[in-house]
Amino acid sequence: MLSFSKHYGVLQLQFAFILSFPLFTGIIAANVFVFCLWRLPGMRRIMFTYFTSNPSSRALCSPMLLSTFSHFSLFHMAANMYVLWSFSSSIVSLLGCEQFIAVYLSAGVISTFVSYVAKMATGRFEPSLGASGAIMTVLAAVCTKMPEAKLAIILLPMFTFTAGSALKAIIAFDTAGLALGWRLFDHAAHLGGALFGMWYVTYGHELIWKNREPLVKAWHEMRTKNTGKGGGGRSN
Repeated sequence: MLSFSKHYGVLQLQFAFILSFPLFTGIIAANVFVFCLWRLPGMRRIMFTYFTSNPSSRALCSPMLLSTFSHFSLFHMAANMYVLWSFSSSIVSLLGCEQFIAVYLSAGVISTFVSYVAKMATGRFEPSLGASGAIMTVLAAVCTKMPEAKLAIILLPMFTFTAGSALKAIIAFDTAGLALGWRLFDHAAHLGGALFGMWYVTYGHELIWKNREPLVKAWHEMRTKNTGKGGGGRSN
């Protein structure tokens, strides 16, 4: 759990929680739905093709996103969703709901792409699945913006540490796992997600989100023109 009293008031976090509740329950529901699909024998071939990421698979693009919502193990899904829920109020207070969902989905694709690169480089083509890469983006973003916030382990709440220290330890662990070839986790995806989260809250928000208005305006103008042309050529 998090303690943000040094950075954000309790009321602000409560307001962020109210805003984020439908969004995060929707994400969790999507993960539970996909988990249930894994339990159906007739769906196994489709699930392995589209809901696991592997650079040697015939489907490469759609699994980069779909695998982010895919868990075969109940413990894996429960742990990921708990961490995501724990950081929900803090990430929404930083980014807002719209920007968060854009970053979360992008993080799933980017972390999977980093995993693809690592698998191609090492020649290890095990399939991967899970929301860990995207959640690492959320965790890294919060820890980068709130490095002095206090964190604690679920079963050991008496031991606390700063968010900045936790992020450094996680990055060190995944770097070691990638370098030493550990196969318990997809360490490349974790690192990709963490680095993306750190970059986004430091530079990406200014470069991308704050400059989106001209693109959105041009898109709306293009749609308006196309709608007008289409409407003028038809008669009832």
